[in-house]
Amino acid sequence: MFFSRTLPMILVFVMGVIGASLYFIPHPSAQALENTLSQWSIAIGSFAIFLAITSLIRRYITNIKRGKEVVYNLVALISLFGMALLGLINGTGPDSVFQKIFINVQVPLDATMFSLLGFYVTSAAYRAFRARNVEATLLLLTAILVILGISTIGDSQTWLRDLQEWIMNVPNLAQKRGITIGVGLGMIATSVKIILGIERNWMGG
Repeated sequence: MFFSRTLPMILVFVMGVIGASLYFIPHPSAQALENTLSQWSIAIGSFAIFLAITSLIRRYITNIKRGKEVVYNLVALISLFGMALLGLINGTGPDSVFQKIFINVQVPLDATMFSLLGFYVTSAAYRAFRARNVEATLLLLTAILVILGISTIGDSQTWLRDLQEWIMNVPNLAQKRGITIGVGLGMIATSVKIILGIERNWMGG
């Protein structure tokens, strides 16, 4: 119980307090210690990637044993181990088989997935921009003005381009900063809860 629950909480508390304190100490030794801790976090992140890959492999194998989407899980496993072996044996240089498969398979698949997002965004915009109330009407008018401002029409109509830039730099930037501040406060609150042991979901309970 000590090594599975208490010790991780003690380590998180100590490292969290030290890491937060070093940020406000402008001493060279404190900055050197902060750099060392940052390098440690990179190394720990590498182990986390290894654990994530191991968990993913176990999930695929479990799905195959249960007969759940066997073909897709087999393709994922073969692709994972095949690309890893190709990279270890022949390297990942510009003329390697690894790089050719990546460019001719992975890149087109990524482009296809992102192109499909355009249709989802268009569908979502159609549902959101229907002028059913005052807020939706304002959203629709704002979207039309921004689209016209960044198009070729904005090149001939300077007032439209100026209006589009004002919308992006004033109201849009204001809400983006508000969201950023909210996210930052949420991160601080969650970090404090984890350091103090209030939030324990990261330990699986």
